[in-house]
Amino acid sequence: MLNRLPFAEALRSTVGIPERSKLLDSSPRSRVWRVRLADRSPVIVKQITDGGDAGADADTRFAREIAGLRLAGRAIGPAVAPAVLATDPPSRVMVLEHVDDLGRTDDWMPGYAESLARLHALTGPADEGTLPAWSGPTAADAESFLTLARAFDVPVPSVVLDELTGLLDRLDPTPHHALLHGDPCPGNDLRATDGVRFVDFERASLGNGLVELAYFRTGFPTCWCAMSVTAAPLAEVEDIYRTTWRGLTGQDVPGDLADACAGWLIQGDALVERAHRGTVDQFARVPTEDFTWGRVSARERLVHRLGVVAGMTRDHDHLHAVGRLSSALAARLLACWPKLRPLPAHDTRPWF
Repeated sequence: MLNRLPFAEALRSTVGIPERSKLLDSSPRSRVWRVRLADRSPVIVKQITDGGDAGADADTRFAREIAGLRLAGRAIGPAVAPAVLATDPPSRVMVLEHVDDLGRTDDWMPGYAESLARLHALTGPADEGTLPAWSGPTAADAESFLTLARAFDVPVPSVVLDELTGLLDRLDPTPHHALLHGDPCPGNDLRATDGVRFVDFERASLGNGLVELAYFRTGFPTCWCAMSVTAAPLAEVEDIYRTTWRGLTGQDVPGDLADACAGWLIQGDALVERAHRGTVDQFARVPTEDFTWGRVSARERLVHRLGVVAGMTRDHDHLHAVGRLSSALAARLLACWPKLRPLPAHDTRPWF
């Protein structure tokens, strides 16, 4: 009965009678069906469930996803998300446009970067309050990161704390109102004939788009399939993002990408899947256990992010000491565990 298609009379009167349905693979946070209606048109039915997210209840996630999808529906030209056809809030059910996914494409990142910029550019100050502000790292995260460094006997100069305090101030989402997806991972992007469309907006928020552009450098920090992107493709996708944003808004992308990457580095919860976030200090686990999420381990994710921040901050005005600390901590981790592997390359991304 749990997997029975939840299609109430209100939905039937709005979108039609379901004739056939197939339950699809999805996260523990939802159930998803591909449905063929009596008029033979396909739709997607998604029901938000109670499991899989310690940080938000099901009603909150449902409301957040609907709000994010409706804001994304403002896109002029190629869509950046499926259209919302109908909702049944008491059952936390939404009926969405069915998008034909073209499947595997060898050069997937340019279209992803363009659609990400188009998504981010859809909202502005007038939309404040329609979604929560992006939730970034906290002072507790910064202290946990420094405690980790000390656990490996890496010296932590006092200036590092000052730099991290300044970083948290600069990452304040209040001045920014870009529509953030919240989890723009492989598997949450569909390749349609007219461009990439994003799905699963349960963590949508408003903030600085750079925190999601940073996914390319930081190995897709909220995703089970962590990946690294090499120099030439990285430069290309970041240029596409910035050019698309500038063309839509008439302005340069605000903020500092190094800040966004450092923000992901100091969040221990970015080492684990969503169901385990907010439960324990994940950095405190690193010295004694190497827990795996998806294809790679926590230490491998961490070493990658440390290297990224070290490389980006050699001449940085506000994160120079953080960069030196990151370099020293990465070296210490690799000395302790020399068999840690680099993240898989972007051209090994899984296809669903």
